[in-house]
Amino acid sequence: MQNHAYSRLGVSGPGAAVPSPPSSPRRPWGRRASAKGGGWSARAGAGAARRAARAVLAALLRRQAVFLFAPLLYVAAMLLYMGSISLDSVPRIISRPAPGSMYRSPQLYARLRADMDADNATDALATVWRHAYKGGIWRPCISNNTNGLPESNGYIYVEANGGLNQQRTSICNAVAVAGFLNATLVIPNFHYHSIWMDPSKFGDIYDEDHFIQRLKNDVRVVDKVPEFIMERFGHNLSNAFNFKIKAWSPIQFYEDVVLPKLIEERLIRISPFANRLSFDAPPAVQRLRCLANFEALKFSKSITALSNTLVSRMREKSAENNGKYVAVHLRFEEDMVAFSCCVFDGGDNEKKELDAAREKGWRGKFTRPGRVIRPGAIRMNGKCPLTPLEVGLMLRGMGFSNNTSIYLASGRIYKAETNMAPLLEMFPLLQTKETLASDEELSPFKNFSSRMAAIDYTVCVHSEVFVTTQGGNFPHFLIGHRRYLYGGHAKTIKPDKRRLAILFDSPRIGWRSLKRQLFNMRAHSDAKGIEIKRTNESVYTFPCPDCMCRSNKSEHFKSIQAR
Repeated sequence: MQNHAYSRLGVSGPGAAVPSPPSSPRRPWGRRASAKGGGWSARAGAGAARRAARAVLAALLRRQAVFLFAPLLYVAAMLLYMGSISLDSVPRIISRPAPGSMYRSPQLYARLRADMDADNATDALATVWRHAYKGGIWRPCISNNTNGLPESNGYIYVEANGGLNQQRTSICNAVAVAGFLNATLVIPNFHYHSIWMDPSKFGDIYDEDHFIQRLKNDVRVVDKVPEFIMERFGHNLSNAFNFKIKAWSPIQFYEDVVLPKLIEERLIRISPFANRLSFDAPPAVQRLRCLANFEALKFSKSITALSNTLVSRMREKSAENNGKYVAVHLRFEEDMVAFSCCVFDGGDNEKKELDAAREKGWRGKFTRPGRVIRPGAIRMNGKCPLTPLEVGLMLRGMGFSNNTSIYLASGRIYKAETNMAPLLEMFPLLQTKETLASDEELSPFKNFSSRMAAIDYTVCVHSEVFVTTQGGNFPHFLIGHRRYLYGGHAKTIKPDKRRLAILFDSPRIGWRSLKRQLFNMRAHSDAKGIEIKRTNESVYTFPCPDCMCRSNKSEHFKSIQAR
């Protein structure tokens, strides 16, 4: 057969046809047969296998095409469906605030007020302290020193800064340090502070003679530095060596560092002295703290006289409850509300007022770059001060009826006319030092914040129930003082404010459910009334066992009758 070469060049001329490639040359039969030796039967079997493979491959390709086109068809259908829906009817996703993050107590009060007023099954004052003696009764047992005092190593002069009870901390710690170092303590000087604006001296608030006399067997105390010592410093205390001591320093620091300088100089100053001694200390140091706080520090005669008068008047107004009354320490002054950064129900006006108060009192502290304030998170963490309305809701829910006499220990309430109205509706027998005393009786104390706080302190100490609504030195000292007086039991309601935030932000909660949960909270305060001091806790709040010893009930009642 003649073979033709295949050319890729076209034939000349516009109408010429394009030639096809020539067929492949055939293989000789004889050579194929001789090579494989299979003949016709082998070729027929190979052809059948190829046809079967092609059929299977075609079937698979048809199925894969379905899988490939199905998603495309689904997307097309969805696009057609979405195109037929109006954009106005697309549902909006609403983000709900976290439980406890909003102040909705006024709405809760409005909804539950009828049920509250109809509930007469309340007798909280008679039953509040069911577990007063669980775990044993405690009595004061500060031992007396009969060994006399060795020669003094020198004089210690401290400056007590802060408010009434921060100054009290400084005084008691100064007594402990002076006694431990065998030094003579000069009556502490009260540092004037621009926030408290109280120029009172030690003798204006405390009975100075009683203080010196009660400590005479344990610590020497003088009202001023002797003249021969002052001559060494040019009659100027600022020339005396001043220690700048770190907060919460251990007593060993005073022995190792302060004592050698005291012996050398004979007079040293420590300023400031707030919280400059660790809570943990040897028993001898704790004993001196107990002696100073619970026995040596008594308010001045004028403060004590008016305070006792107010206690008597409160008991008279509580005749229906056998002279028992509830004292509430309410921290809802403007500076406290502003500092908390919480949001209440005053809207834009409230925000403007509190922003201005924050800038005035703490210039730049809350507006510096990077500072993030989350009012909702603050409320959920229980850091917001309770409003007067919330205090009323809590106490009514805990079982205190509207004929309970309430003594309110507080400064000037923020927007008092508006915020106090619901509390007075719930407890019309509410009193303050301003309503119990005449203007003439209060006039010697009115412009002195620490003296006014001392009056509140005394009336609160003698109440049947003390309610603390915010942390701070006032409740810490008061709780410890009540433990010292009442067999180791604080007789104090300390609410779980995180739990309160959730309860008061519950739009569907009923009166019975709210009351049940608040009863449980009250019972928890009762169970925690007697607590033993643990490591890194204050002996001023937990006087057992450093200042008190276990006793039986009969001894306890005898001690109460003797007072």
